[in-house]
Amino acid sequence: MAGRVQQSRVVKKESAERTVDIARYLERINYHDSLEPTFQTLQTLHEAHLLAVPFENLDISLGREIVLDEASLWTKIVEHHRGGFCYELNGLFALLLRALGFQVDLLSAAVANSTGGFGPAFDHLTLLVHLEEDCVAGVGFGESFRRPLRLQAGLTQPQDGGSYRLEREGVSWIYQEWDGVWKPAYRFSLQPHELSDFAAMCHYQQTSPESHFTQQRICSLATRSGRITLSDQRLITTSEGERTERLLTDQEYRTVLAEQFGIVFSPRA
Repeated sequence: MAGRVQQSRVVKKESAERTVDIARYLERINYHDSLEPTFQTLQTLHEAHLLAVPFENLDISLGREIVLDEASLWTKIVEHHRGGFCYELNGLFALLLRALGFQVDLLSAAVANSTGGFGPAFDHLTLLVHLEEDCVAGVGFGESFRRPLRLQAGLTQPQDGGSYRLEREGVSWIYQEWDGVWKPAYRFSLQPHELSDFAAMCHYQQTSPESHFTQQRICSLATRSGRITLSDQRLITTSEGERTERLLTDQEYRTVLAEQFGIVFSPRA
């Protein structure tokens, strides 16, 4: 079994190397540091990605289908300088990590809901990176941890003014965020999956009237001092803990997309 797992990982690494132009991807995320497959490199890559590539669902409101294949993700995020949601961002980030020699699993997660329960399987895609100490990574969950979390149950892991932890519940793990109390954000197991396994839920998220992704436009990007977000026509800026909001005109909206997020729509974008 161990031999088959290792062989699978070698195949995935070779496939990723053929698919990814590493230099172009690193240029996209403004990364100029070590490429050794270490925990430190993973931390730096992870944060660089969050500072450069927005979490956004703009294609849905434009009626453009989101397709989960590596070529489409590459074209959209790297060539057209767009962002995406979890399946796109984490799917492509996993490809980069594999090309650099990291061992990465795609994990199915169920997002916490307002009733105290969790949504369906494949509701969210998160990543498990195998190092000397396994880590949970993810660049596609909006405002969340900026650097990977060590896979340790009950360990409080503070980052940039926030606190995060993972708890174990049978075969499941629960990612939690501190907000006066520990609040669950999503639940996942360590069973690895292929990107194609997420296709059905990706279709649901972009087509169902019950999906929150079909109910509003969102574009959000981490900054060194906080975060900038477009929620429909509302611009929300957080800097050093201070939050401001204002309603934008259509022209202001397009200007902010271009100047703050680097997104300029064209017929092919």
